[in-house]
Amino acid sequence: MIRNSISHNNITRNVLYGLIFTVCLFVLSCGKRNSTHNYDPTTSPTSTDNTTTSIGLFVAVGTTGTILTSPVGRTWTSRTSETLNHLQGNTYANSTFVTVGDNGTILTSSDGTTWDNRTSGTSKYLSGVTYGNGLFVTVGQSGTILTSSDGTTWTERTSGISEYLGGVTYGNGLFVTVGQSGTILTSPEGTS
Repeated sequence: MIRNSISHNNITRNVLYGLIFTVCLFVLSCGKRNSTHNYDPTTSPTSTDNTTTSIGLFVAVGTTGTILTSPVGRTWTSRTSETLNHLQGNTYANSTFVTVGDNGTILTSSDGTTWDNRTSGTSKYLSGVTYGNGLFVTVGQSGTILTSSDGTTWTERTSGISEYLGGVTYGNGLFVTVGQSGTILTSPEGTS
């Protein structure tokens, strides 16, 4: 996935802090819940780390396999993930939810309510996932990059680095991933 590798510690740190603040603000804005099937971010023993939405459904993921869904972002319903691994990233594209996390965990769902465990081929921690140009891309520990056209079958790609990769996004025809030590990798196709 290496197209360019840029090391700008201060710029990367500021961008990452801004992204973390935005995600935390969004998750905390979900509000207070009072049912045992609903999530209250101020009192729940688990936390959510990432929220994504599709047409008509928000999905939030977090610690110990937590998956929560909401049609409008006010009332949240807990879903069964069949994993106790921490879930860190999720996305929705191509009529498929994909969430990733610890120990190479990849889960997919077509409706956000029923989740299937997928084989990633790695035991590394996966931290972020995105979709673009007909391809899902996930990144994580030790420079791990995996790609999939359907979210079901995953292929490991060579990043050429060993740093932790914390996030990935797609825009303007370019995949961009960021990681430790100011690492920034870009790729137009996501596979090299």
